[in-house]
Amino acid sequence: MGFPFKRLRSGLAAGAFGLLVVGLGGWWFTLALGIIVHLGLLEFFRMAQSTGIRPATKTTLVFCQLLLLSTQWSGNGGLSSDLSAAVLPLSGAAICGWLLLQPVTGSIADIAASIFGMFYLGFLPSHWLKLRNLNYIDPFDGGQLVPGALGGIFSFGMIITLIACLMIVASDIGSYCFGRLFGKHSLSPISPGKTIEGAVGGVFSAMVVGAVFGHFLESQLGFFLGALLGALVALFALVGDLTESMMKRNAGVKDSGDVIPGHGGILDRIDSYLFTPAVVYYAVILTTTFLGS
Repeated sequence: MGFPFKRLRSGLAAGAFGLLVVGLGGWWFTLALGIIVHLGLLEFFRMAQSTGIRPATKTTLVFCQLLLLSTQWSGNGGLSSDLSAAVLPLSGAAICGWLLLQPVTGSIADIAASIFGMFYLGFLPSHWLKLRNLNYIDPFDGGQLVPGALGGIFSFGMIITLIACLMIVASDIGSYCFGRLFGKHSLSPISPGKTIEGAVGGVFSAMVVGAVFGHFLESQLGFFLGALLGALVALFALVGDLTESMMKRNAGVKDSGDVIPGHGGILDRIDSYLFTPAVVYYAVILTTTFLGS
């Protein structure tokens, strides 16, 4: 098997795009995330429909975008957090109401797929916006995640978002390399190519990245907290990966789509990035609460 140059080029292009939109932040980041979420939802609903499920596709697509917009608006201070938090439950109720009004009343599976689609590709990704908007928080009592003058150039939200992405990348690379070199024991029948050794390598690699950045904090707990966060990110990235593999297995497809050369669909590329932002966001919030008490 030759070297996957097409996969490498696509990965580098996706990485450069991610770096650009995270750096820009604000509504540019929201727009880019909205496009990715829209394409990912279309792939998710295509898989669901191939199994006979009839989700509220258009309604869920609209409400997911509304969820992202309200999250960003709230992060800018233009919308109260209570109103932003109300979007998820009200959207869920509206989706159920829409399915009830159809000529053929929706089933439990139709409702479940629609609500899960909004959670999976609306609520969870919205935490990337929350994470990027953590610009006025100092959870480490003056600690800097980057050394020297760079700490005054980049906001905390930008830095922690980039670190989260780097830990996911490290987890993916570590899993692949350790799995290829040492993999002998299958991790799950859902994804036969994944091994326990690869999963351990992914966790270790993410912990190293987290510990390196944690080292720059002016806190004795920085190294430990960074490594712990890396382990959590790697584990939930793996959960995201296996969740998408489970859905593809149920739908009887190899890839969720063919949008990205060498990678398959949007979901194939972002599965590790769906559960992780919420983990990082709430870990930061809890750490702030703990260290500030």
